Amino acid sequence: MSVTKGLLVRFDALPGQEDEVKEFLDSGRALVEDEQATTAWFAIRLGPTSFGIFDVFPDDAGRDAHLSGPVAVALGEQTGTLFSEPTIEKLDVLGSKLPA
Repeated sequence: MSVTKGLLVRFDALPGQEDEVKEFLDSGRALVEDEQATTAWFAIRLGPTSFGIFDVFPDDAGRDAHLSGPVAVALGEQTGTLFSEPTIEKLDVLGSKLPA
């Protein structure tokens, strides 16, 4: 299995919403379980109020499908309620080590 594309999504919790953002991210894994092309998905904390999602895909089609999937919808629904407008960066994966 190889990955060539990725996404880095970053956002800041609104004041006092840090615990709710963590709970939101905890629930995100279940939303990607059925996405065949989402090879790896990580909810991350970058600082006290900074959070994000990092995920990887085998190709552009998988990444594009994810961008219109349930996590993207959920992000849109919570923007302005739990966190600031997300910054979404499309990445090229140059190397990886994944479980067999």
